[in-house]
Amino acid sequence: MNKVKRIIALTGALLLFCLYMSTLIFALIGSPVSTDLFKASLAATIIIPVLLYGYILTARVLAGKGADRETHRQNSDEKTDTSKDG
Repeated sequence: MNKVKRIIALTGALLLFCLYMSTLIFALIGSPVSTDLFKASLAATIIIPVLLYGYILTARVLAGKGADRETHRQNSDEKTDTSKDG
């Protein structure tokens, strides 16, 4: 699992680097289309990391709630088992 996380992180870092480089290149090109390409690249440079952060945060929260529910169920099961014994 650690190897997969590293590969995904490296891919994400490479994608961000490419976005930054394309933004710089589009800003320096003198073509009439470069303005639109620059705007799109700049928007992607801002929006993609924000969305990825949101997805990661949501996944952590949802994964944490699932673990809390399971722990709560186990604790409540243990309480009912001990109350029957005593």
